[in-house]
Amino acid sequence: MSATRELILERIRVAVADLPRTADAVADVPVPWAYGEATPMPDVVERFVERVEDYRAVVDRCTATTVASRLSAIVREHNVGSVVVPAGAPQDWAAALAEVAVVRRDDPVLSHAELNEVGAVVTGARVGIAETGTIVLDHGPDQGRRALSLVPDVHLCVIRADQVVSDVPEAVAVLTSSMAARSPQTWISGPSATSDIELDRVEGVHGPRTLVVLLVE
Repeated sequence: MSATRELILERIRVAVADLPRTADAVADVPVPWAYGEATPMPDVVERFVERVEDYRAVVDRCTATTVASRLSAIVREHNVGSVVVPAGAPQDWAAALAEVAVVRRDDPVLSHAELNEVGAVVTGARVGIAETGTIVLDHGPDQGRRALSLVPDVHLCVIRADQVVSDVPEAVAVLTSSMAARSPQTWISGPSATSDIELDRVEGVHGPRTLVVLLVE
């Protein structure tokens, strides 16, 4: 045994010398938590909003009856001329958006060149994570294939308040069926961004430059 290792072990022995010894070391510090169960917090939805906004995303709170009108208003505010809507998204989304922009449906599948010309995308979501401000897409009918949420410069993501969970383990439990079906997943924490060695932030490098989350309450 090297002298350095022996020194480290001796310091550990000294540090734990006064700790009580029990037959079951695992029982020393009981943790009142179970994987996949909700982590207690004052308000899951408010924590989600706070974390999402920390990532420089915009949260627009609306109701189920105003989603379509808010989508069209946001597209107008961003001066977007075209928007792609997944084939499985609600029809009223596309109808409202058609009043302010050219609506493209991904059926038949848009080519890369066609998708690159689209200014925005509107999708649903599978689950939101309050602790990290993350939105997860498992690319169901209302979310479309992965390319739709990665290529356009503006992403409008609709998520219901009852889809927001406390933390990552709880979200993984929700995604169990998606994983069993081998569905792809996209985890989104704010607009796409990176920084260089000088820590200058650049947005839009790996995906949408702008993320607007419509929280349906």
